[in-house]
Amino acid sequence: MAKAYDVPADALISRLAEALKSENIGRPEWTMYVKTGSHKQRPPQDKDWWYKRCASVFRKIYLHGPIGTNDLRTEYGGAKAVGYALPHHRDSGGAIIRHAIHELEKLGYVEKVEKKGRVVTHQGMKKLDRLASEILDELAAQNPTLKIYS
Repeated sequence: MAKAYDVPADALISRLAEALKSENIGRPEWTMYVKTGSHKQRPPQDKDWWYKRCASVFRKIYLHGPIGTNDLRTEYGGAKAVGYALPHHRDSGGAIIRHAIHELEKLGYVEKVEKKGRVVTHQGMKKLDRLASEILDELAAQNPTLKIYS
């Protein structure tokens, strides 16, 4: 069975976002107006950016867990121009990440480990690994010369 490490991140995140959208993961009403961090100039242009961010947070917790909100804020942050000086790093908004984590906890995919952060549950691992296996099978069908090690 393939793991999330074995497939391209963009393919996994887009497929996982579709799956989370079909599972009716909660989407706050402010997502249409909010920027994703102080380093950004505009809100995201994609209407489904919330589901992609939830999928991306889910994947990052799977890969790097146990991980906390502050670590994820640093991961999603970026450079902000400061006049003539060199750009400075700014963390992303914490509310977006917290709401995404809470929605994943409601679905039972993520759980909190006291004083360490969040980790993926067995049910969450099963979901990600199943999606990764489907993606890897599709990639193998598209490219028959691709070697898959099981």
